[in-house]
Amino acid sequence: MSYNVLFLCTGNSARSILAEAILNEMGAGRFTAYSAGSYPKGAVNPCALDLLGRLGHDVSVFRSKSWDEFAGPDSPPLDFIITVCDSAAGEVCPIWPGKPMTAHWGLPDPAAVEGTPAEIALAFAETYRALSNRIAAFANLKIAALDRLSLQQRMSDIGKQE
Repeated sequence: MSYNVLFLCTGNSARSILAEAILNEMGAGRFTAYSAGSYPKGAVNPCALDLLGRLGHDVSVFRSKSWDEFAGPDSPPLDFIITVCDSAAGEVCPIWPGKPMTAHWGLPDPAAVEGTPAEIALAFAETYRALSNRIAAFANLKIAALDRLSLQQRMSDIGKQE
């Protein structure tokens, strides 16, 4: 079975884009990942694109988009929605068709880091590492074998990983 996962962050320019890239690579064939934002910036952060490109991801597929694209009747049916920033977790979300499972995996915003280019690059690399660890744990869940309550607890626990 293949699952559709939407990663949400307010601006859809860094964390949610990184998560989309990681899960589409790590969970290929089992998961299809998307990302969106409640107030998309309209462009993906250049540091996120640089990191993804250096790690071998096809950066031409990423764009900053609104979560409205995933709330309509023609959107892909979502199985999971995961917020990766604290502000998106607290926002009033659209009514998602199909009642997907939700989880919050908040991480600091690497795009908010100020400093030298090396310090900023390090913040993006750290966010990528943390998301990779969480997404690996998620991708390795035996989803079909878990009841809804157990799956919800596991997803919540993953969001607490360092």
